[in-house]
Amino acid sequence: MTLIVYEHPLSPYAQKVKIALDEKGIEYEAKMPVAIGSGQPDQEFLKSNPRGEVPSLIDGDFAIFDSTIILEYIEDKWPEPALLPKDPVKRALARTIEDVMDTSFEPINWGLGEIKWFKRAAGERARTLEARASTQARGIYEWLTRQLGDGEWFGGTSFGLGDLSVVPYLNGARGNGIGPDEHSKLGEWLTRANARPSVRKSAQAAAAVVTSMTQVHKAIEGGMFKREYRDHRLEWMIRSGGLDVVLEGLEKGNIRFSNEMR
Repeated sequence: MTLIVYEHPLSPYAQKVKIALDEKGIEYEAKMPVAIGSGQPDQEFLKSNPRGEVPSLIDGDFAIFDSTIILEYIEDKWPEPALLPKDPVKRALARTIEDVMDTSFEPINWGLGEIKWFKRAAGERARTLEARASTQARGIYEWLTRQLGDGEWFGGTSFGLGDLSVVPYLNGARGNGIGPDEHSKLGEWLTRANARPSVRKSAQAAAAVVTSMTQVHKAIEGGMFKREYRDHRLEWMIRSGGLDVVLEGLEKGNIRFSNEMR
């Protein structure tokens, strides 16, 4: 039976899962939920994830969601080639890196998307959010560089969980104009990561839909699209000077909180 990954090509959470499966040589079918982002429920998709957010994974009669849990399932069911090192310290570091990227870096790219694609802020409000995003990204780059040390990969000698948890976010940051310097140690790591077939496949899928984003703000304005706020995204927007952006979205009814169960 075909393994199904419900995803969106631009979702870094979904990209992590696809990269992991491709690294292990596991065949799967990638599907986008019907009318994703419209607020209209895809009932088949919601059977796998009642929160209505990607990714979710269906393996026969078993369905799970949350990218971290999915990655743990993949590693448990298909342990070779291993994406986690054997050393418990390095395993803990890989999991820490994943958490930092998912909860601290994801809202940086997401907040910039509110400006670039969804046109929610302009002028001084946009500049305030952009400055906050750039400053925080640079701080995380310094932290990541320390975690990388002199190794080729975050886990040491082989590409693994730490790496696949970072690369989608840094590619997104590069698209937003705040990526790491390509000649820095982290920038050189990103070049190596992007050369891997699994990462290249995911990046190409994302690039293929970027052009469709140029008019997405009109869908927001027309009430055909709802922007999903996770808890860390909401926190980041408030801390970074975007409270008015959130309140305006609530007033217009074009945001929703994706942690709500349906």
